[in-house]
Amino acid sequence: MNNSGENRAAEMQDMAMDIGKVKAARVAMINGPVVRAEGVRGFKVREMVMVGDKKLLGEVISIDSDKAIIQVYEETEGLKAGEEVVPTGKALSLKLGPGIIGNIFDGIQRPLQKIEKISGNFISEGIGLISIDPDALWQVELKVSEGDELVPGSIYATVQESSLIEHRLMVPPEMSGKVVKVAENGKYRLEDEIVSLEDNNGVTRSLRLYQEWPVREPRPMQRRMSIEQPLITGQRVLDVFFPLGKGGTAALPGGFGTGKTMTQHQLAKWSDADIIVYIGCGERGNEMTEVLEDFPKLMDPKSGRPLMERTVLIANTSNMPVAAREASIYTGITMAEYYRDMGYHVAIMADSTSRWAEALREISGRLEEMPAEEGYPAYLPSRLAQFYERAGYVKTLSGSEGSVTVIGAVSPPGGDFSEPVTENTKRFVNAFLALDRNLAYARHYPAINYLSSYSGYIKMLSNWFKDNVAEDIVSLRAKMLELLHEEKKLMEIVELVGEDVLPDSQRLVIEISRIIKNGFLQQNAMHKEDTYVPLQKQYLMLRTINLLYEKASKAVKDGIPISQAKDDMLFAQIVKMKYNIPNDNLEGFEQLRQDIESYYEELYRRYEE
Repeated sequence: MNNSGENRAAEMQDMAMDIGKVKAARVAMINGPVVRAEGVRGFKVREMVMVGDKKLLGEVISIDSDKAIIQVYEETEGLKAGEEVVPTGKALSLKLGPGIIGNIFDGIQRPLQKIEKISGNFISEGIGLISIDPDALWQVELKVSEGDELVPGSIYATVQESSLIEHRLMVPPEMSGKVVKVAENGKYRLEDEIVSLEDNNGVTRSLRLYQEWPVREPRPMQRRMSIEQPLITGQRVLDVFFPLGKGGTAALPGGFGTGKTMTQHQLAKWSDADIIVYIGCGERGNEMTEVLEDFPKLMDPKSGRPLMERTVLIANTSNMPVAAREASIYTGITMAEYYRDMGYHVAIMADSTSRWAEALREISGRLEEMPAEEGYPAYLPSRLAQFYERAGYVKTLSGSEGSVTVIGAVSPPGGDFSEPVTENTKRFVNAFLALDRNLAYARHYPAINYLSSYSGYIKMLSNWFKDNVAEDIVSLRAKMLELLHEEKKLMEIVELVGEDVLPDSQRLVIEISRIIKNGFLQQNAMHKEDTYVPLQKQYLMLRTINLLYEKASKAVKDGIPISQAKDDMLFAQIVKMKYNIPNDNLEGFEQLRQDIESYYEELYRRYEE
């Protein structure tokens, strides 16, 4: 290990020895990432420890008398029985401050770009708990004066972390008091003291440019608020058919090749969240490499700045230590809660929770716990619940509003949605966006199955849609979904006996459903007009399809044959409206309306003659 790594290990050793005269324990058993230590008097459950001569990072997960089970977040190759285990006196925590946005971390907040400079392409053992850069200088603007009374969540300074994100330094939840000392505006490092607080007992405490928070403990807020705003994504199948709420939860299950990662990329790029936290949890190395290479090149369409200026990436690939994979989603959601507390709306993309659950299963097996369904531990449902329940739209301690929206991809083996991770995830999310292999193979993207997906946010968001889009948009959505469900039943008949046996009214349902699927639900991420669609255009598209259906349906009921009621050129024109009508000029919909009206007026004139 190089000098930099040795210095970090020495610093952690000093920190460990400062916590008191707790004697170091000894390694007694090693089973992959699971280590048993003996002589652990004074250790605590969930305490972070340093294992062995290389000071590997670990966490105590159970204690029995003077024996403890520890999960190690680094490779244990070369670790020997009898080596020391040293406590640190604190839980696995994150350093929360400027330098998070735009960074790429591993599962326990170690910056991968910095690690590459220290140890090359692989994380060397014992590199220590390095985090955001302590030597970086940040321009700080103080927001308080001497004599001010500060409470938990009060903003005492701001830092322009990127051109898009103002970092608001907040009083930690456990601190309050009167300001007795304030630094001047200027450039400071993370460890510099910029404000001193004196509490009611006369104890003075320092406020710096960061705070620490244990990853497994939800950050406090004043109260949860009801979800009344949608997360606008620009993806028609989501915004209109299966909307997501800001502060809500969604599952994105799908087998291999169904487009989970691509869908999450679209959501990360186009959703109206202020900050994106992308967790690559146990995915293949080549997939994560693509993410890490592509994200820094993506431009934020709203600001014209690089997307990384409002993004945090957490990469824990399938060949990284399995215990760190288990911690990665807690790392991501803790960061999200931190920015939520500043008053931002944050969206988390977890890809994928199935790999996280597999890490739980592996560790559980090494602990020799009694397995439940398909070998997963019996506490899988509660762990999933703990993760998804940290989402929410809240009033923060500072009095502002913020939200964390969680979108978790699920990778069921063989696309089997009845397996335990998918089934249990379904219990804790309000939107279920089922990706369909047949749609993906037919090049229908996003490959979200419009028959088996659902959103529980329709009722919560209906007033918002009526007030901000159109009064009838919710009823239009219901009507289109009803047509799709009817078409599904009719296609079962068609597959048996052919379409010719159906009455014209039912054949029309099939034709209109094709327009809904190809002209509305299918979206081209590579087309400049179709990759993102504003809500008003989405509504006008639906209204145009509905007008076509009503006019054609009336013609069929009045005895005009389907061959005349359906004009191929007109129907094709409706399908192509998503490309032909620009997002910033919607006047083309009025022309489409006139074309539909005039065609059926002319059709009736011909038949009346």
